[in-house]
Amino acid sequence: MSGIDDIAARARSSSETWAATDPATRAGVLTALADALRGSGERLTAIAGAETGLSETRLSGELERTAVQLDMFASVARAGAFLDVRIDERDDRFALGIRPDLRRYRIPVGPVLVFAAGNFPFAFSVLGGDTASALAAGCAVIVKGHSGHPRLASAVTELARSVLADEGMPSDVLQLITGQEAGVAMLRHPFVAASSFTGSVRVGAMLAGIAASRPDPIPFYGELGSVNPAFVMPRAAAERAESIAAGYLASVGGSAGQLCTKPGFLFVPSGSEVTERIGEAVIDESPHRLLTPGIAESFEQRRSAILGSPVRVVRPGGLERDASGEAWATPTIVATTTHDLSAHAKALAEEAFGPLSIVVEYDRPEDLVGIASAVLGGNLTGTVHLAEGDAEDASRLVRWLEAHSGRVVINGWPTGVAVTPAMQHGGPWPASTNAGTTSVGTAAVDRFTRPVVYQDTPEELLPLPLRDDNPWGVPQTRSRAGESLTWGGRT
Repeated sequence: MSGIDDIAARARSSSETWAATDPATRAGVLTALADALRGSGERLTAIAGAETGLSETRLSGELERTAVQLDMFASVARAGAFLDVRIDERDDRFALGIRPDLRRYRIPVGPVLVFAAGNFPFAFSVLGGDTASALAAGCAVIVKGHSGHPRLASAVTELARSVLADEGMPSDVLQLITGQEAGVAMLRHPFVAASSFTGSVRVGAMLAGIAASRPDPIPFYGELGSVNPAFVMPRAAAERAESIAAGYLASVGGSAGQLCTKPGFLFVPSGSEVTERIGEAVIDESPHRLLTPGIAESFEQRRSAILGSPVRVVRPGGLERDASGEAWATPTIVATTTHDLSAHAKALAEEAFGPLSIVVEYDRPEDLVGIASAVLGGNLTGTVHLAEGDAEDASRLVRWLEAHSGRVVINGWPTGVAVTPAMQHGGPWPASTNAGTTSVGTAAVDRFTRPVVYQDTPEELLPLPLRDDNPWGVPQTRSRAGESLTWGGRT
């Protein structure tokens, strides 16, 4: 048996054990993982800082976010509502004839392969949101570690496996693999039942194709590319030019622009002060290290392509590289017109992963939907800045954003994704491969379950959540006999 076969077999075996755990036990393990992460925070953030160049403040906050995420999914597991138990009682008076006893709930799909991200070494890595939601669903997880922080991935995996063993669970509920070849081989393995990914459009599309072309195709949940357009309405531009400029620069420059929610475009009225304020604003110009030499090379290419297009430089920024290929960058902001954006969309509209963004000056707010439709694809977020009196001009644009993004932000900035039940982090292509799901928020657990119905099944053969005595104490939605005669408000 190959190494990949062995890991997959251990994942399948441990997944069966983990899936059988009751809600309280599963929740207890997730909170223990959160506690262990916090307890090792100083050691782990030091490793992460050395590998990624991200600041201690950023990494400490991200580690706490990751722990909170584990706690949140512990609550999801404990409550059991995600099982979506629906019971239709046998009904001899059913509107369409006799209805059998039907009992439906959601079960874990089996081992999940998580491709870790490079820009969030905690929150989208070994114990990140994909892992936490899969564990809450009852699935074992195989993490394909990111090459940008291998020592951290090993350290977190070792910590998590120790916690699992201490809690009486198989440590193989969580395993780590490394290398592109191993990741592709595992994605093709018949024991893997679903996969998630955060990264580039090119790699994500390739992996999604592999998942779809297997003899037994599996769900692939990829978060890919997003330019996250922000639009400033005329009255807002007139009233808040300085604060909008400051917020925009902070959002573009945070973590050196290496965030999937960074605003890649800011649409402002022609002749407004916003563009000028962006150029004049005083910000921290300290160079920030990019995550990996590969990211630096891609950013350098995109930056050169954009600077070679019909744009004017608002803030030149900079990029410095050393002999090892590491790079340090400061924010580059350029401006263009809606005409030039449309004429050169191929060069300008693609995501630039790093501290670069484009200001687009428009003439009439009623033209924004047409411009956006012609140039922009699906996005994780869409933002509108407005003031009193702007709502009428913005209403059609907000509806357009609803159709083309996963999160609509009003008078704020898209960076900073709240870890909370209602969050949606996903959107139409190319933002993600499945616009109907999210990788943040409690709905993320749904990706790793599937529904099963039991019909006319004796009590002793029913899964515990479907039994009338409900030993797990999970929510059950019941359709009582005779109710169908009152459907539609009939009496």
